[in-house]
Amino acid sequence: MSDPNWPAFEPFKAKVIEKIPITTPSQRRAAAERAKYNLFKLLAREVTIDLLTDSGTGALSDMQWSMMMRGDESYAGAESFCRLEETVRRITGMRHVIPTHQGRAAENLLFSALLKPGDIVPNNTHFDTTEANVSAKGGIPLNLPCGKAHDLDDLSPFKGDMDLDKLDQVLTENKGKVPVVFTTVTNNSAGGQPVSMANLKATAEICKRHGVPFYLDCARYAENAWFIKHREKGYAKKSLEQIAHDMFGCADGALMSAKKDAYVNIGGFLATRDRKVKDRVAEIMVVVEGFVTYGGMAGRDMEAVAQGLNEGLDEDIITARIAQVARLGDRLTELGVPILKPAGGHAIYLDARRMAPHLPQSQFPGQALTVEIYLEGGVRAVEIGSVMFAHKDAESGEMVYPELELIRLAIPRRVYTDAHMEHVAQTVAAVNNRADGVRGMKFIYAPPRLKHFLAHFDWV
Repeated sequence: MSDPNWPAFEPFKAKVIEKIPITTPSQRRAAAERAKYNLFKLLAREVTIDLLTDSGTGALSDMQWSMMMRGDESYAGAESFCRLEETVRRITGMRHVIPTHQGRAAENLLFSALLKPGDIVPNNTHFDTTEANVSAKGGIPLNLPCGKAHDLDDLSPFKGDMDLDKLDQVLTENKGKVPVVFTTVTNNSAGGQPVSMANLKATAEICKRHGVPFYLDCARYAENAWFIKHREKGYAKKSLEQIAHDMFGCADGALMSAKKDAYVNIGGFLATRDRKVKDRVAEIMVVVEGFVTYGGMAGRDMEAVAQGLNEGLDEDIITARIAQVARLGDRLTELGVPILKPAGGHAIYLDARRMAPHLPQSQFPGQALTVEIYLEGGVRAVEIGSVMFAHKDAESGEMVYPELELIRLAIPRRVYTDAHMEHVAQTVAAVNNRADGVRGMKFIYAPPRLKHFLAHFDWV
């Protein structure tokens, strides 16, 4: 999977370091028990290598720290907002920019403005908070991944694509009930797989023909642009910013958790070409998020986002990131661990079903193995499977389980070295080698939405 032309070293150096906790097996077991076997409830000091998420966990650059000193904390009309607005407009080509404190706030605002109960929102694959925000407004989140998305061994370059035939069918059969169509780039819930430019253009054309707005969930748009440059014919000589501009050119709007490809700890935005949407969102925003020129962020945060958006398109930086993820995937494969292939841009996804085929999905094999990985080596990962996405069918009342039962190892940006990744690989391999003895898990407590954040578990 690795490209021999990728650099053998990171194109940056450390200026500040943070000591990481080294824990013992008995300490980890006590911590897991106290957390009711939900790794979200662990304290950071109990985790050695934290791969729970790449959202807001990256290292800021010297330029980002420098720009934060320019933060204009004016309540309205801050210069920091103007710099953020100009940057988003330049990259997306979209006129109207609403800052938010993170991506799910942008989701909440947009769906509050557009959705009514019973509306359908198609997506290549919704991620957890997007799905929850659609459902919370009475909408129906509908996943339309391409046919290759669920084949974990298929090496197709763009397994994050939308199923175009199904999208056309949904829009034809549900006129007036689809207020917006989304594509998530990259496709996080389907293994961090990229979406091709051809698929984005075709999706946009279908939406235009049916008179339905098309939006991007663009948290990892820069990674997606990198894959287009390196995998799709006709883009090899284009810059990542040019490719990003072409991607956004397909869409009527976009929402972003800037905590990913803008390399910040907090922040996001909603951008749109539609003034009416912007006005509706602004009215809601003032009530629940903040004024329209700060949106829940301090001025210094907006400065960091603006600078981070530019750094996120630095090809040397992003190439090193994607190379590190691919190297971890290669190493796990060498050690006999089943993973989703090819490696995504931000994470490696372990195939929990193949690791523990003796466990039914009703016993949450992904969660059980995730806990075992923590107990083995202090590595915190997250389940992307039945805990996160299983649900009762509205008509039959029977449980519906997701196609994929995955464990995500999300790599924070500019944080860990390959030596850290070797510890991760050895830890996962050790669990894989004894996985036939792993017990299943059950809920002790689970809220109705976003169960994985708050649930309590015990061993079966």
